[in-house]
Amino acid sequence: MTVEELLGRPLNWVEKKNSPSAVYVCGLLDELVPLRGVRVSVVGTRRPRHGERAREIASALVGRKITVVSGLARGIDTVAHTTAIELGGRTIAVLGTPLDVYYPPENRELQLRIMREHLALSQFPSGTPITRRNFPMRNRTMALISHATVVVEAGEDSGVVSQGWECLRLGRLLLIHRSLARLPWVGSMMRYGAYFFNSVDEMLDMIMENCPSEDETALEGLPLNLWGLTG
Repeated sequence: MTVEELLGRPLNWVEKKNSPSAVYVCGLLDELVPLRGVRVSVVGTRRPRHGERAREIASALVGRKITVVSGLARGIDTVAHTTAIELGGRTIAVLGTPLDVYYPPENRELQLRIMREHLALSQFPSGTPITRRNFPMRNRTMALISHATVVVEAGEDSGVVSQGWECLRLGRLLLIHRSLARLPWVGSMMRYGAYFFNSVDEMLDMIMENCPSEDETALEGLPLNLWGLTG
C-alpha cells in the first residue's frame, strides 16, 4: 500500500520528498489501518545504560493511549515495544528489513507477536538484502508516520540522527533527553527547533500541547476518497 493509504490522508509536498513509494504491512489491518490516534517514536541506542528511562517513557505514552512506534532494533527499541505490549498498549514496528526477515534474530518472537497483535511495516520488498543504508531510510519513515519523536539515549554517531533531522524537516516535534546535551549533533538540532525534556511529565506536556487532538487524528484516518483521492 502507499503511505497515503497507511495514514488515511494525502501527503504534503514536504512529506513526499523522502516518502517510500510503497510500504508492506502485517498485523491487525482492519483495526489499525489507516492509522489513528497520536503516534510517538521512541528511539535510542542499541546499548542503553538507562533502559529504565525508555520503559518509563513508553509506559507514560501507553497511559495516555498514545501508540508507541519504534524500529525493533536491540536496546531502546526493544524496551519500547515490549513495554507497550506488556501494558496493553499499541505499538508499531518499522523495520529496516523485509517483513519476512527477523533482524536482529533474537527479536524474532517479538516481531512475530507484533505482526499478530499490533502492526509491523517495511518499505523493503521481500528479497531486499540487509545493508547499512536501509536503516536511515527506515528512520525517516518512522519520523513520517509519527507525530513526534523522543530520543531517549544516544551516542555521537547514533542512527537516530537521521530520524531527528527528518523529524525537523517535516515539522514534527522532536524531544531529546537533556542528558544528551553534550553531543554535537544535539546542539545543531536544538538550533533548528528540537526541545529538551528533563522528565516524563515534561515530555508528556509537550506532546499533548503540540500533537493533534483525538478529533484531529480521527479525521486523519478517514478513507482516502473522502480527501478527494482515489485508491
